[in-house]
Amino acid sequence: MAPMNKAWSSLRVNEDRFHRRFLELSTIGVVNKTGVHRLALSIEHLRARQWFLDEAQASGLETHIDGAGNHSAVLVCGEEKAPTLLLGSHLDTVPHGGRFDGALGVVAALEVLHVIKENNLQLSTHLEAIDFTDEEGTYLGCLGSQALSGTLSTTQLSHSIGALADFTAGLLRAGMTPESILAARRDPKTLAGYLELHIEQGPRLQNTDCQIGIVTGIVGLERYRITFVGRADHAGTVSMQDRQDAVQGAAAFILAGRRIVMRDFPDCVVNTGMLALEPGAMNVVTERARVGLEFRCAQAHDKATLETTLLAQAEVIAQECELRLEIEKVDSIEAVQMSQTVQHALTTSTERLGLRYHSMPSGAGHDAQVMSRVCQAGMIFVPSIGGLSHSPKESTNWDDCVNGANVLLQTVLGGF
Repeated sequence: MAPMNKAWSSLRVNEDRFHRRFLELSTIGVVNKTGVHRLALSIEHLRARQWFLDEAQASGLETHIDGAGNHSAVLVCGEEKAPTLLLGSHLDTVPHGGRFDGALGVVAALEVLHVIKENNLQLSTHLEAIDFTDEEGTYLGCLGSQALSGTLSTTQLSHSIGALADFTAGLLRAGMTPESILAARRDPKTLAGYLELHIEQGPRLQNTDCQIGIVTGIVGLERYRITFVGRADHAGTVSMQDRQDAVQGAAAFILAGRRIVMRDFPDCVVNTGMLALEPGAMNVVTERARVGLEFRCAQAHDKATLETTLLAQAEVIAQECELRLEIEKVDSIEAVQMSQTVQHALTTSTERLGLRYHSMPSGAGHDAQVMSRVCQAGMIFVPSIGGLSHSPKESTNWDDCVNGANVLLQTVLGGF
């Protein structure tokens, strides 16, 4: 990339324009005044993505949608065969989530391209502000970045987290097919790197009074559907000792998972975010109890050991409760380290801007985790008020958002 010069080092994002765009986007799918409900491939999500394309075109940028539904604003440089530096995040949200998660990074990426274009700067790479599809995992976590990086498999597409019928309907609504998704892969040689601005989603930056977080690495995760299968019976006529109650197995497993992690894996976390009971009637003993299990670890060996331990525990509980067990792996992402070169560039930009920073790992998964497999990747965190995220109460001071966007801009201009 082109070397930094004094004129470029004084450039900053347009705060009013950046804020106006963020507030406009926040109205799409708004719930409870400050929350947002934009599930991947939903009508609200598609509206937000069209808003992004409209804003990009109004800024004089080229736009593009690939077969995986990734939406991009593009600023080409003078060298046709130059690689592309990607900047971005995602516009989809968790159910009844917040305004900042993902959206901040996409709007900031668009603002960076707009600033560079309106100042007629010529860089040695193409720039692309990208909104990746389904980072949050409504159907398949980091679907868009996995497709673009070529790390997505046909098997993964057939084992969506959400109902397959809903996934199929979402693909149809967005004009996507399994074949088009797999065809979205890009040659890593065409990628100069990937940068992502994101809220921290935790309290560390606020607790240390730092304005910027420079991400050193991202934890790995595993997701499973674990189903305990018993026998449906009349809830009033069958004695407690004669029941094969699937929910008892599920409950015992959930509690055992928490106990195991807190006792033996202090650097890992486990979560049960989904629980489905069938037939789901108060007067019927549960026949099937499906647990949506996720666990995350920073170290690969911890994740592998915890995986073995939890699955073995599920088997033990099923036997004790006289239940049958069905285990299905839904997703698997390995822990990664961010590029040292990019971390250095981010540190340089942050120091040049006179901001207080902290180098830290990310406990949440991000598209940067996937992109790091095929190119140099880095992340910028800004503080989350109270550490809250995945909630309508999620918030970040706007001055911190501007600081993060300026670090992103200066890192693009300074190169790495």
